[in-house]
Order: sequence, then C-alpha cells, then structure tokens
Amino acid sequence: MKFGVCVFPGSNCDYDTYYVLRDVVGAEVRFLDFRETKIQNIDCVILPGGFSFGDYLRAGALASKTPIAKAIVDFAQKGGFVVGICNGFQILTELHLLPGALLKNENLRFVCKDVYLRVENSSTPLTKKLEKGEVIRMPIAHGEGRFYVPEDELKRLEERGQILFRYCQEDGSITKEANPNGSVGNIAGVCNETFNVFGLMPHPERACEDLLGYYDGLLLWYSLISA
Repeated sequence: MKFGVCVFPGSNCDYDTYYVLRDVVGAEVRFLDFRETKIQNIDCVILPGGFSFGDYLRAGALASKTPIAKAIVDFAQKGGFVVGICNGFQILTELHLLPGALLKNENLRFVCKDVYLRVENSSTPLTKKLEKGEVIRMPIAHGEGRFYVPEDELKRLEERGQILFRYCQEDGSITKEANPNGSVGNIAGVCNETFNVFGLMPHPERACEDLLGYYDGLLLWYSLISA
C-alpha cells in the first residue's frame, strides 16, 4: 500500500500524517502538492487536517478547486482509496465524494479535546481491524465539524452501512452530552457507497504512539494496509 499525503497552503497535519505512515507504521509514502494534476503509483490518498487556504469562504471550499482535487475525484472514481481527516473530510464533502456537509459547531466555538467513538461498521477497508460496537479514543480539533445530512439521507446512510463512527460516552452509549459539535446522529465519520472514500473529524494520526497517551489510530492505518 503506497500512500500520498496532500499538501495545501494551510495544511498543518501533513507532516504528522507523513511521519506516522513512514516511521510508525512503516509504509511507503510521499507528499502530493496541491498543484499536481495526476496521481500515479499511489494506492491511498490522505487529505490531512489543517486550514487549507485559511479556510476562507468556507472550510475546504478553495482546496476543492485545486488541480490535485480534480485528480483525486478521478482517482476515487477509478476505485482508489481516499481518506479525509478533519479539513480533509470537509474537502471531500465539497467535492461531493462524500455525502453531507460540515457546518460550524453548534456552540460556534472551536473544540479541541479527546472524544470517544463507537465503531458502527467494521467491514470497511478503514475499519476492518476494529470490532463493531468497539469504543476507541481520539482527539478532535475543529470549528466546523457538525456533520449534517437531511433526515431521508441519514436513513439511507444507516441502511447502506456508510456510518463509520459515532461520538459516544466511554461505555459506548450515544448521548447528546457525548456529541462535541452537534453532528446529526452523533456522526463522526462516514464513507461513500462504494467504500473507498472515507472521512472523519477525529485525528487518528495524533493517536498512534504511547508517548501521546493513546494509539487507537493505528488500527485505522493497519486496516488500510491490509485492505
């Protein structure tokens, strides 16, 4: 599995992600500049967290108009794996590679904290090393992470198994108090209908070493590598 990590002006988790993939996971990885027009010799594209182009207009909106974004759409439509983390998730909804939108947090404040996530689907390439119903812990850091889809689309996502993670309490219960941003259905991560494009607001690259206090994020990377 060869990874490519996209770099936009304003990305700030690109080197973290590159480091985890190369030095912790031991995968082959290279950076992808936002001006590149083709994606070649890559199996999985990662859109990292940050504030691409300063998040002007709307988070992820300007990044979705770059040459690499057009190449990512073509790459995904041909079956390549694409993972968007935080700002990357926002970019993927702007590209309509994932359903819904990421709105401003319900309390209109930037939220930076650890959260618990309940695994809703463990049959995808991103979650196959996890168990359905398992609770994992990761950090979040965002101001526009409130996932929204209309009620009828939410029902379709549930029926098709496209919901990957929900914010939960430590015991796995889904409560309003466990929802850090007001996301519909406590949703923290989703995928597309063909299970090759994934988006999540929590940061797995920040949860991969004992030094950081947790390593649940490793399970996502190892899932992809074994896909």
